[in-house]
Amino acid sequence: MQEGLLVPGSSVFRSAQPARGVEPELPVIPTALVEVDVVQRWRDGVPGATAVFDGESGPDLAAAAEPFSVDAEVLTAIGASASAGDAKAFPLRSGGTGWVVGVGSGEPAKWRTAGAALARSVRDRLSNAVDADAEPGDLGEASDADYLQVQLPDDTGDELVGELTLGLALGGYRFKVTADPAPPRLRKVLLVAPAGADVAALRESVRHARELAAATALARDLANAPSNVKDPAWFTGLAAELAGPVPNLTATVRDEKWLADNGFGGILAVGGGSSRPPRLLQLDYRPQDATGPHLVLVGKGITFDTGGISLKPAEGMHLMRTDMSGGAAVIGALLAIARLGLPVKVTGLVPSAENHVSGTAYRPGDVVRHYGGKTTEVGNTDAEGRMVLADAMAYAVDKLQPDLLVDVATLTGAMKVALGLRTGGLLATDDELAERITEAGARVGETWWRMPLLEDHADAVEGSLSDVKQTPTGPGGITAALFLREFTSGARWAHLDIAGPARADKDYSEVTVGGTGFAARTLAELAASLA
Repeated sequence: MQEGLLVPGSSVFRSAQPARGVEPELPVIPTALVEVDVVQRWRDGVPGATAVFDGESGPDLAAAAEPFSVDAEVLTAIGASASAGDAKAFPLRSGGTGWVVGVGSGEPAKWRTAGAALARSVRDRLSNAVDADAEPGDLGEASDADYLQVQLPDDTGDELVGELTLGLALGGYRFKVTADPAPPRLRKVLLVAPAGADVAALRESVRHARELAAATALARDLANAPSNVKDPAWFTGLAAELAGPVPNLTATVRDEKWLADNGFGGILAVGGGSSRPPRLLQLDYRPQDATGPHLVLVGKGITFDTGGISLKPAEGMHLMRTDMSGGAAVIGALLAIARLGLPVKVTGLVPSAENHVSGTAYRPGDVVRHYGGKTTEVGNTDAEGRMVLADAMAYAVDKLQPDLLVDVATLTGAMKVALGLRTGGLLATDDELAERITEAGARVGETWWRMPLLEDHADAVEGSLSDVKQTPTGPGGITAALFLREFTSGARWAHLDIAGPARADKDYSEVTVGGTGFAARTLAELAASLA
């Protein structure tokens, strides 16, 4: 075995993880998502759902009621509306449960919201039925073998079906570390196509959307996993295990000795304060029919961030288990790209470390030498993300010769202040690449806003004691990007700051509380646009 190369399942991999007492048993990762298929007829006796559209004179309840063979007055009585995501359940005469869910005027994005609301409604009903010891026969039976059918409208197209699938797959997502048995879940949804629809095309749209949903869900799993389990070895090792059986995808995990031998001073500095050493994950997707540019994705993989010697406030520090969300997005995206069989060459790099406080932690005022030799004067040990990204990006440019380089990270609170909690920040040296990313995000329901790389702040990055300063003065999100640009060697590059949308404190649309998996779908869709 190559020195410094850790293989999941090997004794070297196991011995790299020091004993830390009794750790909780996590839910199965990746989280199982609902299966979705397209069929050609409505099935009597299967719980079903229909959509409520805005009509000329209000909600079109008559059309929504028709598949259930009930009067519109029934839906009026339960308060059904066309408001996007308003899901209402009611008992069917034949037994079981029916749902109606609002889709507004019916544009595809409303169907994503509707699918997510429907998935949550079914999930809650299943859970409530278990709590109430429901009798068998209803959808609330304590079983996970239940089906749901959804009637599609006459003008159904690929985009609508894709959005609905994303909502159904992700809206009911949950991750909880508990001693309780796994709760029952909805296993399969049948989308009933209108007469004359191209069922094969709709099924392909479902397949594509479900892979994007799986990328998002895996990124959520990794972000939500607690950091007493999720150290750099576990994080990168699990990714390597998941990549193992996927065609044309290979994984390499490199340890702290390899990192030291090869000059990865940024990763080693950040990880030096922890008893759990850093790692570098490399995922190589190499399909035989690859065309177009070589895309390299780099994701920040800080498995926990105390801030180091520049210690964070206690309030909110527990959320730093999600500080590897950029790395998780890269991992999810690479798996989706490979499973979709996209004919494009893609490499993923995830530098992973734990930023801790100890006698071996790096200090403000230290000078760190990165991969390739460039030096950085440390100003704040809590600006650790750019330190590990700098190493990985310099390595990518030197060894991988990317045509396009994209990094993604929960990097700056400044970007969260500027753009809020639902929009990612985008900074790029290349207009065409920036436009591709923005359009890819729009197609998969993730919003990006391009910020300027302000050249009048570029001088602030220049160091006096070293080549560059880690924490230059000026607007934090922009100067962080200017710092990273120093390690791109002029490559076509984009920086994605997801500090805001990587976490959510409440459910909305297909997003659930906790890690959101934001950016995984955009990165996969970006690769698809290059194929």
